[in-house]
Amino acid sequence: MITRVLIANRAEIAIRIARASAELGIGSVALYSADDATSLHVVKADRAEQLPGRGASAYLDADAIIAAALATNCDAIHPGYGFLSENEGFARRCAAAGLVFVGPSPDVLHLFGDKAEARALAKQSGMPVAAGTAGATSLAEARAFFTSLGAPAGP
Repeated sequence: MITRVLIANRAEIAIRIARASAELGIGSVALYSADDATSLHVVKADRAEQLPGRGASAYLDADAIIAAALATNCDAIHPGYGFLSENEGFARRCAAAGLVFVGPSPDVLHLFGDKAEARALAKQSGMPVAAGTAGATSLAEARAFFTSLGAPAGP
């Protein structure tokens, strides 16, 4: 059961996560970089912790984020979107630290990080898949594919 979530994002997405957490009776901890100290998401969460550094790079510091989650007794990390939300390695590190990664499992992140593999799984599962290639190996092959879709033939 999750009782406190660390919000590893900023601005509007962090505000939304804090609000949703409160509605679920889950405590929230917002992270902020030095230049985000006066941002609204800092006061909307139950607690706030400053990250080392400034700007977007502060929100990519996996070591600092996991340390903050552990130091504030969080059970989970919600990455929001962007930053570390699609990072398989970060999701695995959360699990190794005993933290729930609020998002797809590391295996799913791995699978969908490889578009060709994800496409093959969708086809294998009987899902409709838009026309595409397994990766054109030449300009002629790419042109032939686009022409098959009705694009005008190139030079």
